[in-house]
Amino acid sequence: MRVLGVDPGITNLGLAAVEGDARAARLLFSRVLATRPNEPATLRVGRLFEGVLAAIGEAEPEALALEAQYFYRQNERAFQVGWGVGAVLAAAHRTGLSVYAYGPMQVKKALVGHGRADKAQVAFMVRALLGLSAPLTPSHTADAAAVALTHLAQPPEVRESFRL
Repeated sequence: MRVLGVDPGITNLGLAAVEGDARAARLLFSRVLATRPNEPATLRVGRLFEGVLAAIGEAEPEALALEAQYFYRQNERAFQVGWGVGAVLAAAHRTGLSVYAYGPMQVKKALVGHGRADKAQVAFMVRALLGLSAPLTPSHTADAAAVALTHLAQPPEVRESFRL
């Protein structure tokens, strides 16, 4: 199965295309789509939409896995990250892709075995599971790969509970 993993953001949106299953996976590509805070919102969202569409075309995934975002008392940041999520959802709609969302604790549990793992432990497991010689950088790409691997680790009947 091919999955496009997404670490959503408006300034930096991480993408990682992964192919395989729960036992073995390989990284097809990873990248960050970047925008500038001083650019108009419509330009930023449009650039992310086009970048995600291009990544979908390149990877030809069967599903898109998105890291769910939780914000407490950070209304402005949540609002702006929502622009990035909107660009991703619109690109998925345009291409007919199903979207699944996994929270940080679900990602940590799927990759490390418990929901309290730190970023270094998750990055180590991403590297190990993909057989990489070095960690994925920047962290946005590692986070995107982690959510893609989380999707691959879910049995099909469990995946459906995370579908948006």
